Amino acid sequence: MQASPIILVNTATTLALAIVALWLGYRINHKISVLNRYNIPPAVSGGLLISTLVALIEWTSGWQIRFDLQLRDLLLIGFFSTIGLSAKLRQMLEGGKALAIMLGLAVVFLLFQNLTGTALAMLAGESPLYGLIGGSISLAGGHGTALTWGQLFEEHFGLANASTLGMTFATVGLISGGLVGGPVAAFLIRRHRLSPAQREPELPHIEVGKRTTYLIDLNSLLTAVLLMALCFALGAAVYDWLAALGTRLPAFLTAMFLGILLSNGLELCKIEVDPRPIQLMGDLSLQLFLGMSLISLPLLSLQGALGMISLVMLIQAAVIALFTVWLVFPLLGRDYDAACICAGFIGMGLGATPVGIANMNALTSRFGPSPKAYLVIPLLGAFFIDIANATLVQLLLGFGWFSGAG
Repeated sequence: MQASPIILVNTATTLALAIVALWLGYRINHKISVLNRYNIPPAVSGGLLISTLVALIEWTSGWQIRFDLQLRDLLLIGFFSTIGLSAKLRQMLEGGKALAIMLGLAVVFLLFQNLTGTALAMLAGESPLYGLIGGSISLAGGHGTALTWGQLFEEHFGLANASTLGMTFATVGLISGGLVGGPVAAFLIRRHRLSPAQREPELPHIEVGKRTTYLIDLNSLLTAVLLMALCFALGAAVYDWLAALGTRLPAFLTAMFLGILLSNGLELCKIEVDPRPIQLMGDLSLQLFLGMSLISLPLLSLQGALGMISLVMLIQAAVIALFTVWLVFPLLGRDYDAACICAGFIGMGLGATPVGIANMNALTSRFGPSPKAYLVIPLLGAFFIDIANATLVQLLLGFGWFSGAG
């Protein structure tokens, strides 16, 4: 049987399609008021439209369309560099308590997620191992974790199609995280009439009709570019040094840490840096990253199992929404930062950290900034979730339900 031809979309075209997706998303959200009201990220609404068209082309032509995403990964590092450059020591100390609370809640939630998946699998007459695939392995874990554990389940437990099912759950989870997080957090903000403790500095601009022109001087922009370049370079050096010691951290995390050191070091030296171009470059990096991520979703892989997967995802979405409203939000203090963290937690718990960031960005763009949320969620999702997830799955596999399953 002849293999399907692979069509590689180059970097420039991928970038162009991501921008088109964002424009479509803003337009769709403006036309469909319910999307705008519940803060669905434009990258989700526009990106899903593009990825659906890509899936239709693949289905009718027999091609496999793959996007060059090297620039996307660099944009993520760039975004987190701006988060670090915008972080102040006082804000970090304030976020420490919230991070500690979220670490404990994340472990409890992962257990809930796996118990929910296991119960559904057993009710359907399937192996409880499928419940772990439809639980934290694929949802909180994402595509990489789903593939790794899926192959292990196939080899050691004879679980048919575990890898494919895991990748499908991970893909649906990405979409669900972007659709659920914003509405839940917006509900909390409106119900409790919350507002940010501080206002973001407004960029000087000129508005003519529906066009907005931002006023940023070249020197400030060059300073922002220099600082981001230092975050890239020094962050990469730290990443390589830690890797040589056997410690693996995400590249965006080392860049963010370097940004924090640079920002607070310059402040100690009483060197003023204009935060506005940093803010603008961060927004640009994030939006382009999200656009590229959403247009490249492999939606064609969802065919054939949508019925059961949709039911499981509906219940998992309800579980994380209730967990967030009843536990996460109250324990974090029921304030605006807590609501933004809730949006990020739902996106991360059903999909991935970038989805959580997209949810928070949609909220903060509308209601105001939340520096604490942008520190807590990336740190929680960068490495703790993966460590806690792997440990919990290993412990669950030791129980009788799972050890004899297959």
